[in-house]
Amino acid sequence: MTSSVKDLVSEQEWKTRVDLAACYRAVAMYGWDDLVFTHISARIPGPDHHFLINPYGMMFEEVTASSLVKVDLQGNKVMESEYDINPAGFIIHSAVHEFREDAKCVMHLHTPAGIAVSATENGLLPLSQQSLFALSSLSYHNYEGVALNEDEKSRLVADLGTTNFMILRNHGLLTCAETIADAFIYMYLLECACQIQLKAQSTGQNLVVIPEQILAGIQAQAKQVTRSAGGTLAWPGILRKLDRTNPGYNN
Repeated sequence: MTSSVKDLVSEQEWKTRVDLAACYRAVAMYGWDDLVFTHISARIPGPDHHFLINPYGMMFEEVTASSLVKVDLQGNKVMESEYDINPAGFIIHSAVHEFREDAKCVMHLHTPAGIAVSATENGLLPLSQQSLFALSSLSYHNYEGVALNEDEKSRLVADLGTTNFMILRNHGLLTCAETIADAFIYMYLLECACQIQLKAQSTGQNLVVIPEQILAGIQAQAKQVTRSAGGTLAWPGILRKLDRTNPGYNN
């Protein structure tokens, strides 16, 4: 598809397309992508429950605003596209979008650090400031195989509840938020926390765990730091960096 898509959609949808394409490229820029697998989805503003997701087979660094595929909650294309989507990937995303009205953007990644932490019995530990932000709103979902079973959706959203960070056991990481920018910042914090934990554990030394009383008070701080300013503050800089290093996402 070409940039003529811009002429076929609303101004709000085009902005969502640009931000989502940028998000895919930012994931690639930070080395969090998994070839053509995993997904980031975003709801299009308006009364219709329509969503944008990556064209299956396209590398994250190649995604453009025009190439994103528009689908409904069942994963059916609602706008002509030469691309298909990954049905396994959309099971997870459609579940969250359907049951969480506030989850306008859902990110799911298969980073080595995230999968490694997901495979440990104790999961994410309070070892860093980054981990505290994630722990303030963190849930877990047990592995049930490749996500092709519609029945898993109800269990996944029950586990997610009202949290914004999720560790999918033996599988990877998930974040959701009102905006694409905030979902990205949440993933940045969660991924950093996982990387820091693995590096600390690899030293073989005894770990200094952050006290429970500090963990208990972090939620209010987390709201102030991540929700009030996080995405809004950092996202423009990420876009400027993409404009310098990998332009074209807004085509």
